[in-house]
Formats: sequence, C-alpha cells, structure tokens
Amino acid sequence: MNHQYEQLDLIEEITRNDGSQYYEISNIDQNGFAELAVNNGLIKAVRILVINIPRTKALETYEQYINKTYDLQTLMNEQNWEQPEWVEWDKPKGAVRDAYEMVLKANKIG
Repeated sequence: MNHQYEQLDLIEEITRNDGSQYYEISNIDQNGFAELAVNNGLIKAVRILVINIPRTKALETYEQYINKTYDLQTLMNEQNWEQPEWVEWDKPKGAVRDAYEMVLKANKIG
C-alpha cells in the first residue's frame, strides 16, 4: 500500500441510499471517489458545499485522524474496481468529533 498524506480542503454533503445525509470534510480526490460511488449505486448523491476551507488547528486535528485511520482511496488507484465499497468515516466523540464540528461551524455548515 502506497499511502500518501492527503490534505482536506472542502466540505461536501453526502446523501446515503436511505435518503439521510451527513457532511464530510474532504478533498477533490475523495470527492471524485464519492462521485464514482454515486455512479456505482453505493451512495445516492454527493454535493460540494464549500471549497478551500481555511487551514485551522481543528482542520489539522481531523485531517490527521482521517489520514492515520483510513486507507484513503483515490481514483488513480481505484480505476478497476473489483468490489466497490463506500466507507463512511467515523467521527469518535472527543477531540476528533469536536474538531469536525468546529470546522463545520467555522464554515457555516450544519
């Protein structure tokens, strides 16, 4: 696995197949993966709400957690999907959840 650290710089709204929605702090590579997930019926929709969000301590805290916890998929390494899957990133209570909520609030989301 060639894992490269990814900076997060946008906020998107994800619509699950059951119609419920959530916000994700993401980047353009991950948004492309989400668009591919929509095309494959894994989620219903994805929409970018804010781009170029400010680099804050809260954003860096959340970004570090995501990079450490998940194998971030990109279109470049996932062009030949054998078994496509959508992974919704967990936001555990405490510092990670607080950082996530701070970024959304600072960008007037939610």
